[in-house]
Amino acid sequence: MSDGATTGKGVPVRLDKVSFSYGEAPLTFDVAFAAGEITAIMGPSGSGKSTLLNLVAGFETPRSGRVLIGGIDVGADPPAARAVSMVFQENNLFAHLSVEQNVGLGRSPSLRLTEGDRAAIAEALERTGLGGKDKRLPRELSGGERQRVALARVLVRDRPVLLLDEPFASLGPALRDDMLDLVAGVHAERGMTVLFVTHQPQDARRIGQNVVFLDDGAVAATGSADDFFVGGGPEAFRRYIGAGAGNAVSRDIARKRT
Repeated sequence: MSDGATTGKGVPVRLDKVSFSYGEAPLTFDVAFAAGEITAIMGPSGSGKSTLLNLVAGFETPRSGRVLIGGIDVGADPPAARAVSMVFQENNLFAHLSVEQNVGLGRSPSLRLTEGDRAAIAEALERTGLGGKDKRLPRELSGGERQRVALARVLVRDRPVLLLDEPFASLGPALRDDMLDLVAGVHAERGMTVLFVTHQPQDARRIGQNVVFLDDGAVAATGSADDFFVGGGPEAFRRYIGAGAGNAVSRDIARKRT
């Protein structure tokens, strides 16, 4: 059994010849994710991006193969026991709980919080720009603020692996950039291993260090984000993002960073 309370720097993640299927659609993943780095997972709809994250998190069970987190086979571990936090496109907040309580679930599912827990929650809310909003209900927040609550819950869980399943897809470009920068800032502080699914080349280029490209239910290519976006990715990837888009994205990100 892995230690679900593991904290600290990121750890490597590997899907070792993992197979899974939805009906007649087989999926096969054989891929490693470097410890402490941000990897963008991209590919056409139906290529298996969310399924890959769910296999790592434990929400899906492989037919064969192993899921390794920190070198440990976690195949028998339920999601709560894995050294993983996950943020979904829908932020999974409880409507009847306050911001503070929703974040507190990351420390205690029963919300039996110690003073240390409450201090960690307050710190996470400040870090995510939610200071002073701890008593509000989710319906009183904007979409971006609700996603910040989900990120604050990740901070108090303090797991070495963070999975992001298009959590900012419904946000406008400027707000999405703010949230990506927040993720990058948290990563710089904590060094977690981050796997994030996105359809947006700009998002992958903005914070991604590596890219894993899925196509037709398998890993088609892996490599550095720099290589992928200056023409080093596979032909299927170039078709996916559109001709010339990689260089355009790189120039756009370079302008924003100067």
